[in-house]
Amino acid sequence: MADKENGFLTYKGKPLVRMGNTLYYGNMYDPYVVMLQILSTKKVKEMDVAEKVQVQLMSTDPDLRMKDRIIKKSEKNGLYSAMDIGAIWLERTLEKQ
Repeated sequence: MADKENGFLTYKGKPLVRMGNTLYYGNMYDPYVVMLQILSTKKVKEMDVAEKVQVQLMSTDPDLRMKDRIIKKSEKNGLYSAMDIGAIWLERTLEKQ
């Protein structure tokens, strides 16, 4: 469930920030975050709903090139599926640190 904390929307206790069709999940001070890009949407009644979403587990190391920051990558149908796999990847990766 999402709730507001410190001015940011959170999901499972981590910040969730949206900029256009891109969402960032996780704390930028952690070594990894998840980037979700909405590739396509569909109309449900009068609202646009995410259909295809690209999920990327990324390093926050500013010394790496953007291409080298991507650790894992997948494409999911729907935002819920994308958030679910992204949260699992992030949790498991941060536990190893």
